[in-house]
Amino acid sequence: MLATHHSSLSTRTRWILPALVFCSCLGCDQWTKRLATEHLKQTPPTPYLGDTLRIQYAENPGAFLGAGGGLPAQQRFWLLVVMNAVVLIAIPAVLVARRDLGRPQMVAVALLLAGGIGNLLDRVFHGGLVIDFLNMGIGPLRTGIFNVADMAIMAGFALLILQPRAKMEAANSGGSLP
Repeated sequence: MLATHHSSLSTRTRWILPALVFCSCLGCDQWTKRLATEHLKQTPPTPYLGDTLRIQYAENPGAFLGAGGGLPAQQRFWLLVVMNAVVLIAIPAVLVARRDLGRPQMVAVALLLAGGIGNLLDRVFHGGLVIDFLNMGIGPLRTGIFNVADMAIMAGFALLILQPRAKMEAANSGGSLP
């Protein structure tokens, strides 16, 4: 009985940080998009920090950096809504099945899932468009316009890419990582 309680407790605690990351990222994404829609939609771009950060409202019909935005609406729907939803449904199944994932990988997947769902919600409730409002750069060298969900996706990918390398370096140096 005690061993069962201990294993369920560790299973529960294993999910706390990823769940907090997921909820906070998704909540922040949806809240900032709502603010952007309410306050920035009819406003010209506003520069901050010497135009390093620019706040400007945009509705993106495509994926990353507008990729696929020129596709016909029905093709965009199948690619960016239906296929995206299928992938986002599969991610939690993988999390449950892969008990060997460490906390950093689970946080990375939570970030990917939160960002993906945040942008998918936009597409479903905004006629296939994603609300973007952030732009960074120096002079003419600028990023595309993005949102909090995009930052979560990029952070999740970075964690997934960097974590195996960090573990390998720790193993080679005699250290350990969680």
